[in-house]
Amino acid sequence: MSAVILAVFPDFESAEQVRVKLVQDGFPTDRVELTASRELGRAALQPAESPHGKCVQYFSTVLAREDERHYAETLTQRIENGAATITVHPRGALETNRATEIIQQSHPADMLGHDLTKHGWERASARNDGYWIQHVWLEASPDTDCIYCRLFPTRSHSH
Repeated sequence: MSAVILAVFPDFESAEQVRVKLVQDGFPTDRVELTASRELGRAALQPAESPHGKCVQYFSTVLAREDERHYAETLTQRIENGAATITVHPRGALETNRATEIIQQSHPADMLGHDLTKHGWERASARNDGYWIQHVWLEASPDTDCIYCRLFPTRSHSH
């Protein structure tokens, strides 16, 4: 499993505000999850019979290490008592730092980090400042006026 930041908020409205802030800041909606009793989010997709079971399975998946297993039941009980969680799956150190900053500014009741230094091949942005590509020079060509045809001469497409 990759890096995860999970924060607990006292109610749905507080967690929803944080979700909006994260998405407005540029986090993809599929990497920011809200879990509450009135909106189970991805927990609703778990193959359990009850909302309680679905939440326990979801949190067990998100926090899967042996030393984290006890959190699943605790977090589920907090959800049942009216709290809500925000789970962020950051890509890289930049997103990890930015998500942590946004969440902490919102004063969560609790906050957990899972594998925050494991970023693998994923990156939030380029390692260096600047553009990935800076210049494209196209020579005049009597064969084609389509940039796609020039970049991929062996592939066909319709104009």
